[in-house]
Amino acid sequence: MDYGNQTLVTEFFFVGLTNHFHHQVVLFVIFLLVYLISLLGNLGMITLICMDSRLHTPMYFFLSHLSFVDVCSSSVIGPKMLTDIFVQKKVISFFGCALQLWFFVHFVVTECFLLASMAYDRYMAICKPLLYTFIMSQRVCVQLVVGPYTVGLLIATTHTTSTFCLPYCGPNIINHFFCDLLPILSLACADTQVNQVLLSILAGAVGVLSGVIILVSYIYIVIAVLRIRSADGRRKAFSTCTSHLTAVSILYGTLFFIYVHPNSSFSLDIDKVVSVFYTAVVPMLNPVIYSLRNKEVQDSFRRVFERKKFLMCR
Repeated sequence: MDYGNQTLVTEFFFVGLTNHFHHQVVLFVIFLLVYLISLLGNLGMITLICMDSRLHTPMYFFLSHLSFVDVCSSSVIGPKMLTDIFVQKKVISFFGCALQLWFFVHFVVTECFLLASMAYDRYMAICKPLLYTFIMSQRVCVQLVVGPYTVGLLIATTHTTSTFCLPYCGPNIINHFFCDLLPILSLACADTQVNQVLLSILAGAVGVLSGVIILVSYIYIVIAVLRIRSADGRRKAFSTCTSHLTAVSILYGTLFFIYVHPNSSFSLDIDKVVSVFYTAVVPMLNPVIYSLRNKEVQDSFRRVFERKKFLMCR
């Protein structure tokens, strides 16, 4: 039967994570805390960077956008996931599913390339310190932020359009807790081989391109740091990169597992567990990583707190 581009399915139903009530209570409490910590941490980071003029540098300009992307990406998934935990019929409209997928892909791709921009910034700061202020001008910083948003926009539009132009005529139960590409494609009433190839190519391109930028930047950084004679100087140089490297390792590790591993090992149930990590936990971890391992952020927070305390006591 030729369905063309006709869409017969008007809504989808999520399987969710569990149907056991006690497990649902535990998951709701955990995810609510994680989501609130993510919001407070990332919004707090943005506010701190805006309030403290000493943090008005390229590094923290990129970090503020990373926090903004984390707020958006967690908000695309978190509220819907929380409201669905105790609901028997976890439903989402066809258009709502397309919209959720578009925003999700957009912010994930944007974050990957933002981390690449941050790696380039660290390369310039450590390898070319005398030219750093001149090269990393406000115009260049804006371009290094607009670029990731633009690439995310293009890839999200490509995936969403190619996925939701397929005919959906029968099963409408998504074995997931949000609208992700692979679970949706498994419901299409058409051959999805082209979509699968497109996903592999674009996911590989995003991973390889952003990964190469990060890798090459850190190769030069390591070479430059090893040339520093004093151990204290090497430690200080590396300390400015540890937070970024930790964030990169966590995000790329989880995304690689889901979107780049061989299809023979593909398992929706396993991927659901991993998806919980990068949709809920990763956005929460980034502000924690940058605040715990960054002395400038800690000092800035202390100054802002003492200033507020002083004003309240007057």
